[in-house]
Amino acid sequence: MEDRTAEQLAQDYSAMGDSVSLITAVIAGDAMAEDDAEDRQDCVDRNTQHLEIMVAKSDWGSEDMTAINAAISAGNGYTAS
Repeated sequence: MEDRTAEQLAQDYSAMGDSVSLITAVIAGDAMAEDDAEDRQDCVDRNTQHLEIMVAKSDWGSEDMTAINAAISAGNGYTAS
């Protein structure tokens, strides 16, 4: 696999932050509160899977993955009700 450019890394890291924010907001009930449980679960699952794929890439530098790993754990433990 070819390494991403610094710009691509920055864009991907930013997108990961968006996924973290969305996962956190859905779990807290601050986003998609009016949506069906199935839709909330799908959103969290999709974003969690995205983070798992992205964090596994081997060309990251010194980016802090603490919040990302926490969101993955929270997302994997989430069951919409």
